[in-house]
Amino acid sequence: MKKTAIFGALTVAGLMAGAAGAATLDDVKARGKLNCGVSTGLAGFSNPDANGNWEGFDVAVCRAVAGAVLGDANAVEFVPTTGKTRFTALASGEIDMLARNTTWTLSRDADLKFTFVGVNYYDGQGFMAPKELGVSSAKELDGATVCIQTGTTTELNLADYFRKNNMSYEPVPIETNAEAQQQYLAGACDVYTTDASGLASTRATFEDPSAHVILPEIISKEPLGPLVRHGDDEWGDIVRWSLNALIAAEEFGITSANVADMAAAAGDSPEINRMLGTEGNLGEMLGLDANWAVNAISAGGNYGEVFEKNIGESTPIGLARGLNAQWTEGGLLYSPPFR
Repeated sequence: MKKTAIFGALTVAGLMAGAAGAATLDDVKARGKLNCGVSTGLAGFSNPDANGNWEGFDVAVCRAVAGAVLGDANAVEFVPTTGKTRFTALASGEIDMLARNTTWTLSRDADLKFTFVGVNYYDGQGFMAPKELGVSSAKELDGATVCIQTGTTTELNLADYFRKNNMSYEPVPIETNAEAQQQYLAGACDVYTTDASGLASTRATFEDPSAHVILPEIISKEPLGPLVRHGDDEWGDIVRWSLNALIAAEEFGITSANVADMAAAAGDSPEINRMLGTEGNLGEMLGLDANWAVNAISAGGNYGEVFEKNIGESTPIGLARGLNAQWTEGGLLYSPPFR
């Protein structure tokens, strides 16, 4: 097991060495589209609709970057990836960025050689069980069979949690959320564990969501966010500040409906002027047009609009802002200054 893990890390590192030399921004511009890695399907986050058009919270980040770089939020090729394939796809250059419910960890930074550009969703791992199982706490799961996606931090957290609480479990390994849903509903496992947002997303697709309960324990910190390869800091800056533009836009009251008017002429706020390109040269610093942030925000709205449209309390997913509220509202959401 240990040798396999080491070999896998070295393989990704080797692929990384070959892909890092090229400037991703130049590649994206020459190609005329952004290759963005997403999940294989997670309702509310990244999922193709009935017509095959990708939509969701993570998809919106891809579209914002495409808008910032290419001026066209639809110039995106979405590449579905699993927990196992996502890092190889990024390291090899198959995708330009990964926007797929991926947790920021030290080993992924330092060992796999990726750069996380920020957090777009603060999450934590939880458990979902059928109501008929009769459990109300994760500490009642001794001896349970657990559906778990391989190649994820949830797999490691699960082992830690059961060991810490002197409990045993039998893992039922799966590769995609769709497979987990099938196995769980078929009774192949007693409970399903993944990020709490993923549990809410999965439960919302069930014929009878009320027949399933998400247990109260959150057993980990899961800061989820987009990532790029080490060695191309200029591209990392673009993805980072495209995400920051969505976050700052919500704080500043900039929306998809008013961004064009606010960008038509300089206003009273120097920082808003700098972000929207009516003052200063921030776009030039990024190697982009002056209206890069306008295009990013126009792609799907500010962070709050993206959240409410795809996963908010008025959607079937039904997630409250919680830690993902703006810092001014008691949450952790915070953009560095546009200066």
